[in-house]
Amino acid sequence: MGLPKDDASALDWLLFQQSGVITTRQTVAEMARSVVDAAQWMHSDSDAQSVLAASYQQRRVTPAELRDVLAMMRNVRRRSLMAATISDLEGGAEALSEIDLVRLCRRYGLPLPDLQERRTDARGRIRYLDAYWRERRVDVEVDGARHMDVRHWAADMRRQNDVWIAGDRILRFAAFDVRNRPDVVAAQIRAALEAAEL
Repeated sequence: MGLPKDDASALDWLLFQQSGVITTRQTVAEMARSVVDAAQWMHSDSDAQSVLAASYQQRRVTPAELRDVLAMMRNVRRRSLMAATISDLEGGAEALSEIDLVRLCRRYGLPLPDLQERRTDARGRIRYLDAYWRERRVDVEVDGARHMDVRHWAADMRRQNDVWIAGDRILRFAAFDVRNRPDVVAAQIRAALEAAEL
C-alpha cells in the first residue's frame, strides 16, 4: 500500500495505519450524497433509478435527503431523471417496478394508484399491495424475478387469494412487461378499472 501524495491525506493515512481508526480529519460522504453519486455513475438510467429506489426501500435515505443533496450539486449527471425518481419515491414507490408502473399510468392517462397499500391478511400479518385503486377496489402487483422462486410464488398465490376473497380485483404483471409491453399492461389496467365501475 503506497503513501498518498498530498500532505493531509498522508497524515490521515499514517494515523489510520497506526491506530486502525479513521480520524475525524477524513471526509466521509453522507449516505444521501453517496447514493446520488452512485446513481449518476451508473451505466444506465434504469440502474440509476434502482440505486435510488433500493436506498430508500432499505431505509438508508429519505426522498427529502436525496432532494437536498441534488439541490446542492450543480453538475449532476441524470439530474432530471433523479428528480423525477425522487418525486416517485415521495409518492410512495419503493421499487423500480413501482416507479415504472406510476410512469406507465401517467403516460397512458390512467388515474394514479395508491402505492404500498397496507393490508392485514387472513392470518393477521401486515402485507402491502404494490398499487391500489381504492375507489374501484383494483390491485396491481408487479412481480420481479424473485417472485419466480417457488416459495415466493406460493406465498404470492395465497396473498392473491386473500385479496380476491376480500372482494377486490387483482392483476399481476411481470416487471419485464411493465417496462417492455406498457401498451398491453395499460390496456389491461384500463379494462379492470372500467369493469370495476359497472
